[in-house]
Amino acid sequence: MKFVLVPIGGSDTDNPVLETALAAARPFAAHLRFLHIRSGLGEAAQHMPHMEFASGQALRNALQELNVQSQTRSTVSIQHVHDFCARQKIELCDTPGPSQAVTASCREEEGNPLARILFHARHSDLIVVGRRGKPNGLPTDFLDRLLLDSGRPVLIASSSVPQTLTGTIMVCWREGADAARAVTAASPILAHARRVIFTAVAENSEHTCAAMSDLVGQFAWRGIPVETQIIAPDGRPVQELLALAARTSGADLIVSGAYGHSRISEIMFGGCTQSFIQHADRPILLMH
Repeated sequence: MKFVLVPIGGSDTDNPVLETALAAARPFAAHLRFLHIRSGLGEAAQHMPHMEFASGQALRNALQELNVQSQTRSTVSIQHVHDFCARQKIELCDTPGPSQAVTASCREEEGNPLARILFHARHSDLIVVGRRGKPNGLPTDFLDRLLLDSGRPVLIASSSVPQTLTGTIMVCWREGADAARAVTAASPILAHARRVIFTAVAENSEHTCAAMSDLVGQFAWRGIPVETQIIAPDGRPVQELLALAARTSGADLIVSGAYGHSRISEIMFGGCTQSFIQHADRPILLMH
């Protein structure tokens, strides 16, 4: 895991994202690729609430405001990166070399933000992002699109700054392809963890025990100690039980498959992926 893409937006949520990206990069002496996309006015207007109702002078004022906001976000984004790298003593270089420490590069591009971020995401090992706090020129379903279309693991930062991501890692296991892909994507990070807990909420505990036992054996063979816990359903939503388990274990990072059910089903009826995207109180690595 050597190339970590970090889209930055120039808001007060940048710092937790920067710190989370550094925590992910440290075990691998990885290269952080900071990226800010400056969207055109037309693109930004599409994602501005109530813009479709503006006309005449109101529309001109709204477009002028969008332009000012875009320029401000651009300036602040680059400044955040340079301040962060100076504070953390991270070398800024266009091309990563044989350094044994984390390095970084910072670039700004113009165009469709989602398309440009997806382009770079597919050429990276990991993407680190924050949750959307307010209109920022990106579509409201940006995280969903990133998960579904990038083909890469997405690490969503929480609002607080993590000290580490490799102390205790809780892996949410549900027998299926989505969880298997998440474990594969997270394996490099799991290999550096002090403690790994595979956690499942299961009606059929016997079947789940067999799956967990097989996983434990495989990780033990690789020299990674793994614990397991199986939670019996009690009527509460699965995501609530998993969130409680993460808090109880003091997990620094949650790993989970994304959209094991269809995205439409999750949006309509709720599900772990939507809950994690919107409400997780700690960093979570998701893989679709």
